[in-house]
Amino acid sequence: MAESEDIFLRAKQRTFSGLTEDAEREWKGPFCFIQAADPQLGLMKAWRDGDCDGGGEEWAEEVELTKQAVEAVNQLTPRPRFMVLCGDLVHAMPDTPFRDGQERDLKEALKGTDSSIPLVFVSGNHDLGNTPTPRAVEQYCSAWGDDYFSFWVGGVLCLVLNSQYFYDSSACPQLMEAQETWLEEQLSRASTEPKPKHVLVFQHIPLYLKTPDEEDDYFNLQRLVRQNLLERFKKAGVKAVFSGHYHRNAGGFHGGLDMVVSSAIGCQLGGDTHGLRVVVVTASGVTHLYHSLEQLRAGGMDQQLAKLLQAGGAK
Repeated sequence: MAESEDIFLRAKQRTFSGLTEDAEREWKGPFCFIQAADPQLGLMKAWRDGDCDGGGEEWAEEVELTKQAVEAVNQLTPRPRFMVLCGDLVHAMPDTPFRDGQERDLKEALKGTDSSIPLVFVSGNHDLGNTPTPRAVEQYCSAWGDDYFSFWVGGVLCLVLNSQYFYDSSACPQLMEAQETWLEEQLSRASTEPKPKHVLVFQHIPLYLKTPDEEDDYFNLQRLVRQNLLERFKKAGVKAVFSGHYHRNAGGFHGGLDMVVSSAIGCQLGGDTHGLRVVVVTASGVTHLYHSLEQLRAGGMDQQLAKLLQAGGAK
């Protein structure tokens, strides 16, 4: 297999260098992974021009930032078990100008990721459209892989969800129902043997930004949907939900569930910097910290996170 094809073939087939094998169902000690969000090639210039519904004809800045992210991740010790990109891979909506070029250049930038660090892709609203259609979902899956799926890594069950079905499934109700049936099965698995050490969820749109009872907003899920998911996740023992979409760091810890909202590799809409979140998984919990790309490239992960890994004997 040519090296240039490897990272995307693994993404489409969901083979992830053994992450789906039975051996990954066993807890073998602490490990780390990287959560990223919103490279969204094309948004930075569109945002500056005030044309976020269109525009996006330039994306060299986001390509360079993505390459910096790859460089930072590749030099981490110990190596992350995987890196997950939580949606809005590109800015151009389905069937609009620049879409093909943005996808092509993002794939090219990600090709430099070390082959020992599988990439996990999560669909966002710009990847599927705010009201996704079956055609848009099919196009996304062809380019990046399944829009929802699960995998095991180091004794941890990870669920990747298509949050656009929660936001507006009016144009694809059957696809939404299929994910719902699948999700219920997956959450039921969380209480069966072998029972996972932790259950983690990855999606693009946050359940909430600060508190579970906050008002509905473009950047969160509607309260009725949110409460339904929160109840189901808590019942299944989900430890954390990781998301993007907000282009700022946010989130909160309520009822034993950590809602993690990470800022972007690309365009920043607040006071945060372009960055990545380093997540350390131990037997007792899930600890994480957002790092700027500059910080991660120059000094590696935060020392407190590194100590958690060393204390657990991570190799």
